[in-house]
Amino acid sequence: MTVLSVLRALLTLGKGVIRGLSEEKAGPDPLSLFAEWFRDAKRAGVYLPEALSLATATRDGRPSARMMLLKGFDERGFRFFTNYDSRKSGDLTSNPRAAMVFHWGALQRQVRIRGDVEKLSEEESRAYFRTRPRGSQLGAWASDQSSVLENRRELVERFREHEQRFKDTEVPLPPFWGGYRLIPHSFEFWQGRANRLHDRLLYTRESDGWKVVRLAP
Repeated sequence: MTVLSVLRALLTLGKGVIRGLSEEKAGPDPLSLFAEWFRDAKRAGVYLPEALSLATATRDGRPSARMMLLKGFDERGFRFFTNYDSRKSGDLTSNPRAAMVFHWGALQRQVRIRGDVEKLSEEESRAYFRTRPRGSQLGAWASDQSSVLENRRELVERFREHEQRFKDTEVPLPPFWGGYRLIPHSFEFWQGRANRLHDRLLYTRESDGWKVVRLAP
């Protein structure tokens, strides 16, 4: 973190802990508030502010969680990408619901998002895949995600095979790789406060907008 980002982090932290999160300050739109907090985390120099924990569950409710990176958000939802043969994709096929948690500890802030999940179109997945470093593109082809490997050498050899396969040509989108969009039906914003009297605002989607309630910490 640079000196400027440290100062920004301290300023944001101070405002949050001292002034807190009021319903008036939060406003009626949770996406706008998330965007503001996300910008604050980036400006404060938080390492990988886009890091999130994604929780999924099997059809019979067995949960699983892992850390991932957010790859964009807008009024349609929150996007992430993965191998469609992975465990998370298996969960989402049988139970297309998930939860995300963003935790920016340096700012004493946390956001929980729950919602339904849908696959992105092949065009959207291809557009994002083209922005990835070439090594990451090859890695997507090489990794049969969540399958058992005998050793690391097997994975490296697969990478080298695809490196030769696509030598001097653009790496195409693998047919087994792409994106998802989580469509939120609830947001919870958590702002740390003194004496553990934290602020928690829960937004729940309704037919005519968002309902906001305050939760006990």
